[in-house]
Amino acid sequence: MEKLEGKKVLLTGGSRGIGPIIAEYLTDNGSIVAIAARSNSNLQEIATHLNKKGHSIAVFAVDLKEASQREQLVTDVLNKFGNIDILINNAGLETEGAYTELSWTSIQENIEVNLIAPMALTHRILPIMLNNKVGHIVNIASIAAKSGVPYAAVYSGTKAGLAEWSRALRLELTGTGVNFSTIFPGYIREVGMFAKFGMVTPWIVGSCSPYQAANAVVNAIKKSRKEIIVNSRPLRYSFMINDLSPRLGDWLMQISGLADFQRRKVGK
Repeated sequence: MEKLEGKKVLLTGGSRGIGPIIAEYLTDNGSIVAIAARSNSNLQEIATHLNKKGHSIAVFAVDLKEASQREQLVTDVLNKFGNIDILINNAGLETEGAYTELSWTSIQENIEVNLIAPMALTHRILPIMLNNKVGHIVNIASIAAKSGVPYAAVYSGTKAGLAEWSRALRLELTGTGVNFSTIFPGYIREVGMFAKFGMVTPWIVGSCSPYQAANAVVNAIKKSRKEIIVNSRPLRYSFMINDLSPRLGDWLMQISGLADFQRRKVGK
């Protein structure tokens, strides 16, 4: 059982979606948290809320698609905290739409924030953890990483890359004291990118609350869980079917109503 009390955490994507809830859960468990995001005003609002609860939190405005700002973020957090025990790569962009209709700039930004930024931050912070012989890196993927979603091809691809990169490092660094966890949330209700559409997912697909996702992050750290799927419907078996038979997996995607749901979501 890994304790969170006193742990120094860097959480990206901390100003919106599940980020503020993860930050609150961590501080409730005694962690010392730095939240990073593009919007300084949103970060300040979160800090004010948590300060009122008696929690101290540091905020850092940063554009994670910029390499120089990623470097500066790590430097600033280390100067503030002296160490980073836990890195939570939560920031993400969801560029949806027909692939050929997306601008190449938006595709590149999606890849930069969803995949390159976590790799870059980990590359900078991991040597510190290895030197300390302790640390935990949590990557927030998506069920789209398990089964690619139409009209979210770039998002699906970046999250799948994030998940398999995380798994490879987990195997590579077994026994070093550094743990890796990957969280696979379903469609998240109430907050974040999906909630803005105001649509209900097909029954068979399900969804999850932001609180379930945040709780999964805390449990992954405390219990050193390697992977956690967070969803109201048991999707693990459908993912297994997809791996065993892509043809059958595609058919299930169609009959579940998910493909049509995605099409309507982007106005197709």
